[in-house]
Amino acid sequence: MTYSVEDLYRPDGRASAGGDPVRITPEDAGWTYSGLHVVDLEPEASRTLETGPNELAVLPLRGSCTVEVEGHRFELEGRDSVFSRVSDFAYIPLDAEFRLGSPAGGQFALAMARATRRMEPAYGPAEEVNVMVRGAGRSSRQITDFLMAGVPLADKLLAVEVITPAGNFSSYPPHKHDTFDPAAPEVELEEIYYFRFSGDNGYGLFREWKDGEFDTTMIVRDGDAVLCPCGYHGPSVAVPGHHMYFLNVMAGPGPERIWQASDDPAQTWVRETWDGQQPDPRLPMTSHLGVVS
Repeated sequence: MTYSVEDLYRPDGRASAGGDPVRITPEDAGWTYSGLHVVDLEPEASRTLETGPNELAVLPLRGSCTVEVEGHRFELEGRDSVFSRVSDFAYIPLDAEFRLGSPAGGQFALAMARATRRMEPAYGPAEEVNVMVRGAGRSSRQITDFLMAGVPLADKLLAVEVITPAGNFSSYPPHKHDTFDPAAPEVELEEIYYFRFSGDNGYGLFREWKDGEFDTTMIVRDGDAVLCPCGYHGPSVAVPGHHMYFLNVMAGPGPERIWQASDDPAQTWVRETWDGQQPDPRLPMTSHLGVVS
């Protein structure tokens, strides 16, 4: 299938709905499993929402909140911004009604996936979130695995935060996960990238392509989202002077909730260049305690 930039790129505001800055359902994306809803709450405001066929994670981007679901009340400490701290989060199962409230107001990401198995509501403490540095040199980035395969709270949903220091590359080497191939190994996952940048007027570059079908490089700015339905994607490049953050939301049809991808064969040699290089000394940038100095 051939995709245009308009199919894949959702600039800040284009994917808005009902006053919220982002609402991408599987139907909006033209696929089956992954979705993202970003909710703004004014001080003392609350919203009552239903998950329907989706499971989701409530992740504070800015501010604190309470999540009330099926007799549980989760107090999320949250953070001042995505560059200030690793946040706690809440997991909400499919077919649930929940109330999201925020005394001081804030912005909250609801990372979604179509689920087939009902799990229990759960709280994810920030201090238990795994933070690692991946790559080396200018390919160094921070990976915050708050709801990846090693966190057994969800049925289908995979979600991770990435911080890329100004001037660095993420999603590199380019990779794909659009088929089930045990020999690669690779699993089929639809993926959403949701970008934020430090400072005013920050931006970055993002490429994705599938040989013979489409090849596009986009300028991505604060609040933009990009869909990755198939093919290779990467690199994500943070321009000098502005750190790049992105939230990845992934889900697919596989019976196991795992992440496995295949490198672009033309670029996988880059991994060998990391031997003997040190990670960027600016990393990690955050932990559950705050900014790492």
